[in-house]
Amino acid sequence: MNSMVDVTGLKRTFVQGSARIDVLRGVDLTIAEGEIVALLGPSGSGKSTMLQAIGLLEGGFEGSIRICGEEVAALDNDGRTRVRRDMLGFVYQFHHLLPDFSAVENVMLPQLVRDSEMASAHGRAEKLLSALGLGHRLTHRPSQLSGGEQQRVAVARALANRPKLVLADEPTGNLDENTADIVLGEFLNLVRGEGASALVATHNERLAGKMDRVVRLHDGHLIA
Repeated sequence: MNSMVDVTGLKRTFVQGSARIDVLRGVDLTIAEGEIVALLGPSGSGKSTMLQAIGLLEGGFEGSIRICGEEVAALDNDGRTRVRRDMLGFVYQFHHLLPDFSAVENVMLPQLVRDSEMASAHGRAEKLLSALGLGHRLTHRPSQLSGGEQQRVAVARALANRPKLVLADEPTGNLDENTADIVLGEFLNLVRGEGASALVATHNERLAGKMDRVVRLHDGHLIA
């Protein structure tokens, strides 16, 4: 099976005053096409830092990051923007939906940024939201939706442009246990149905066990 992501020797160090904090100390990780990997670790272990590195959201990292066979770690800003737009989808603990736009509009927007036609973007958004049980809530704004519904919209938005890789940072961390189980199950089904790969950061052992593979981040190193 071909690999979707190959990370080699990933390092990240922060300096606070006279203190040096080595958050990532040479992380190696491969994710296969269509594989969903749980990144498990307590708060503060560096999970978000690792997702930001792979998602090309900030600099200051050392090491190699290959996505779909392309070395992306050394790309300039335009190259990073292209990779994020064309290959990646993001889901966060807090949904970050645009409050003045409806559910369907929030899912359409990333497609329109990528120059999709309005009708095509609407059809794709409606299909994804319906698959997540929100076919009857398309015109509702985020303030009219429950926490679980808001996070479903965020999941649909992340998948709107058919990303090769979805990066999810505690995607159910702001939900109660029952809602988290339901939303995570729908997320996993949708990612698998789209044929995408995913790296899901969580501190929840039980939820991590629902994924294809679990890796643990401890003291700056990954443990399989």
